[in-house]
Amino acid sequence: MYKNKNGELNNISGKNIASIRKSKRPVVSQRALADQLQLIGLDLDKNAIQRIECGKRFVTDIELSAFSKILDVSFETLLKI
Repeated sequence: MYKNKNGELNNISGKNIASIRKSKRPVVSQRALADQLQLIGLDLDKNAIQRIECGKRFVTDIELSAFSKILDVSFETLLKI
């Protein structure tokens, strides 16, 4: 898999995912988000969520679709810079 060599983030949606997750009431933990994703068939654990949110892990289109569904936001919202 391609790795960024210049120290930049590996995704642009991670910060948005974290922000949206934390804005939910009650606040959704990374573990709870991982559990909800697993219920719809996406096998991500808390550590993967953490790496996505801090920009250390790439996010696939399938994962982005699942985040959009679980967090009840559009793709555009997740990809906003």
